[in-house]
Amino acid sequence: MPGGVKWLGLWNTLSRGAEASQRYWEASAKIRSLPEELKMKQWMRVSALLTLALPAAAAGLLASAGHAQAATEIGGEKIVTLSRKPASTTRPEFTGVTVLPGRGMELLYVTANFPGKGEMQVLNSPDVAEAKKMLDVQDDGFGDLGYRLGAAMLCPYPNRIVGKLSADGKTLTTQWEGHTLTLPANNVGKLPGAERHAMHGLILKAKAEDIHVSKIPGGEQVTGVIHAGDFGGHWLSRTDLDVTVKLTAEAVDVEITAHNVGKQAEPIAIGWHPYFKLPSGDRSQVRIHIPGTMMAQVNNYDSVFPTGKLEPVAGTKYDFTAAAGRALDQNYYDDNWSHLTWKDGAVTTTVVDPKAHYGVKIEGVSPQIRTIQMYAPPTEKFVAIEDQYNFADPFGKEWGKMDTGMVTLKPGQSTKWHVRLRVFVP
Repeated sequence: MPGGVKWLGLWNTLSRGAEASQRYWEASAKIRSLPEELKMKQWMRVSALLTLALPAAAAGLLASAGHAQAATEIGGEKIVTLSRKPASTTRPEFTGVTVLPGRGMELLYVTANFPGKGEMQVLNSPDVAEAKKMLDVQDDGFGDLGYRLGAAMLCPYPNRIVGKLSADGKTLTTQWEGHTLTLPANNVGKLPGAERHAMHGLILKAKAEDIHVSKIPGGEQVTGVIHAGDFGGHWLSRTDLDVTVKLTAEAVDVEITAHNVGKQAEPIAIGWHPYFKLPSGDRSQVRIHIPGTMMAQVNNYDSVFPTGKLEPVAGTKYDFTAAAGRALDQNYYDDNWSHLTWKDGAVTTTVVDPKAHYGVKIEGVSPQIRTIQMYAPPTEKFVAIEDQYNFADPFGKEWGKMDTGMVTLKPGQSTKWHVRLRVFVP
């Protein structure tokens, strides 16, 4: 009875352990042991179970389909996936990028194929269901969980801003060229008496519009526009952000262009917060190369506020300038490097996991990129490498008259942040 066996297999797949399916399976097993003259009569009786079970199966399918459909939306917008098939059998290639238009065009996943190993995750993110739970259910009003996974876009300021805290502790004020900026005080350290501060910009929950996916030579790209305006009343003038993410075999390019579409000048800085996964899981032997010779001194690793002093890294555990990089060992890092060395039109940071024979290059292409922040806690299996325009607390008095990397855009002017990822076998 081959047809009956096929139906049994199909039904078991659909019902996934429903009671009717279980009874059907038990009965069918007994039927197959009967003499041939009794089989047909028993099959007719057992088929009634299938009739009773089909509505439940259909309901299960609809529920699964509904869950799958819901999981394709985060931040109220459909997830966008760029993909391409690997062609090389000897070198690694990028194969996919997942973008969240409902969360400021954040990158949730980047995948790459390594011959002999298969597809690997470049960014550190949970599965889609968990990411949706984090961002749609557990997150706060500022979108702070957005920079806890994947690669969040940060604008109009990456990093921290310190200022005069309001009486209720919800906002702070800071000054730029005689203008007062009121920002959400959305972050605070864990130590007693830690000071609340603004953190990582104002687009973590922004929705992108005019989403377009198109083919490009060797891959795909997605574009979107974030009409940020005055960033919810927290910023000067009005700003539009054009975001482009490109996928090819050789690279993933991420570009953000900020346009001042308002009537007054404004300060702008752009960056991102990518968590790079360490495939071996052995963080201590991972080697990092950062081409920066100076590091910003901070008050502590809880608040991580800059003191306004820059210190040379030579001869310290913060010296990652060697071409082969430096092992992370068990050191904790949440630091900002500057005085960057440019080569071949980019400032290039590398993450190499020797045990996994795996490497990632992060190429900062925009000349406005002044600093690189690295966040690498020893208990985690990731490292965050953040190419950004600015130093932390760019409006702070601790810097004196130093240029802290904020770009001034007059009405009609624009600035472009551009970072490129590459994968390689070290």
